[in-house]
Amino acid sequence: MFISTLSSERTTRMNRLNPSVTAEEYLDSNVLVYLSDAVTQLLEHKEEYTQFGVIRYFAEYFSSVKNGNHVLFREYNYIRATPHNRASFIRVFWRCYRQIGKSGDLLSVLEYKSLLQLLCPDFPVEMVQSAARIVLMDDAIDCLMSFPDFLYAFQLQFYYQEFLESLLVIYQDLLTGKSPNTVIVPTSTSIEQLPCVAAEENDKKVSQQDRVDPSILAQCIDDLCDRFKHSHPSRSCMREILEQKDKVCYYSFLMSLAKHETINQTVGVLPSKAELLIDPEMDQELDKLIAQISVSPGSNSSGSAVGGLKEVPRKASPRRNIHHRRKMEVESDGSTEETDSSEN
Repeated sequence: MFISTLSSERTTRMNRLNPSVTAEEYLDSNVLVYLSDAVTQLLEHKEEYTQFGVIRYFAEYFSSVKNGNHVLFREYNYIRATPHNRASFIRVFWRCYRQIGKSGDLLSVLEYKSLLQLLCPDFPVEMVQSAARIVLMDDAIDCLMSFPDFLYAFQLQFYYQEFLESLLVIYQDLLTGKSPNTVIVPTSTSIEQLPCVAAEENDKKVSQQDRVDPSILAQCIDDLCDRFKHSHPSRSCMREILEQKDKVCYYSFLMSLAKHETINQTVGVLPSKAELLIDPEMDQELDKLIAQISVSPGSNSSGSAVGGLKEVPRKASPRRNIHHRRKMEVESDGSTEETDSSEN
């Protein structure tokens, strides 16, 4: 009954704010993903959640979804289930590890994979490798990368994964002279993971020396967007990049997209590159957290406080209640900030 009422209210509100969206389109998009997940978690952890009431549980769950905290420590299929989940995870990744950018550290693919898996235990290494290929132009992906470069490439790769996979197939067809009209475009709204290994093998076939006519690629991209059912970058943004080139290779095009401010504004969770490492709100939260720990009983030094914080994210369970997850997120942010700054 609660779910039915919630769906009705949310649908009415959506239609009032955007009359072009029908009730069926709204329910077919993302809301059912969250309703299903909320009920599933409630049933799996009934004793834990019913202690503070079912209504309060749903209120907390959807408040967490709205604030973007719901993806922390969740499984990969969930964090990529909707555009909002993907954007939220990108934001969490940035907020947790921005200190790496402030310190100027360069990290490898495996190190970025380890950082991502602290937030999502089953995050696939193939996704990290695909983002690294954008930064390094598919040239020796074992090289080190700065945090800002990797972050913007990761945003593009993770948020627009399905589109980039289809675009890569089109690009390879153009290189071999095949008709790109034969490309099969994914249209399912399923949240099941696409075959990352196959995508990785396709990536390896593309080299920096392989280039195509940008006008032909632009036309193919327009055709792809016309029939594509997933999120895709702005057509005008892609066209603008292609118009500036005589010949274009796949990874140089993606790198230009990753750096384009339109992409950043569309996803809507990261600041511009000039402001990427500035977060006064987070710094203030960290200062308060450190101050609380430094005066707490049994805390002999700031070093011991840091040690306590370090272990929190590693022991976290993806199935903890929402209150616990919120606390863990703050501690995870604090851990990264204090640990990195102390090392410098």
